[in-house]
Amino acid sequence: MKYCQLRSGQVLYIRKAYEEDASIILDYINKVGTETDNLTFGEGEFGVSEDEEAVLISTITKSDNQLMLCAFINGKLVGQLVFRGGLRPRIRHTGEFGITVLQEHWGKGVGNELITCLITWARESHIIKKINLRVRSDHHHAINLYRKSGFNTEGTSSREFLISGQYLDSIHMGLEID
Repeated sequence: MKYCQLRSGQVLYIRKAYEEDASIILDYINKVGTETDNLTFGEGEFGVSEDEEAVLISTITKSDNQLMLCAFINGKLVGQLVFRGGLRPRIRHTGEFGITVLQEHWGKGVGNELITCLITWARESHIIKKINLRVRSDHHHAINLYRKSGFNTEGTSSREFLISGQYLDSIHMGLEID
């Protein structure tokens, strides 16, 4: 789907996920879940089997308003983005995405490239007219990345996350697609 050179000089390859990727995606998710508290799941909390992940990938692949992207450096999965569009006619033009990048690749532009691919895909779909996301209110690096990509703050939900006994708010952001 896309090759690009990162600031580090490394080559990033981004493509849609295939059912055969289920195992490496789960290994990746289990690793990324141990590296940060910025996700909706932590270590050992993802709770999806390889077969379930393959079905999810298949479902997304067959849909015209959903997308799962995988980002690779030297054949290693280093980032992922999942966009889920609405299932009913009144909301199929909108959806929400989640994004992860392995900690060793933070700050290299992987997240920016994944988001750029999502926005390009949304525009080319002629279906998606709004992309939404939720982000921890104290995750300033991510918030700045989303703003740089054109997302606007649309609201805040209090106590969205419970991490280590502490409640944290989330910011809801959106990008309208022309």
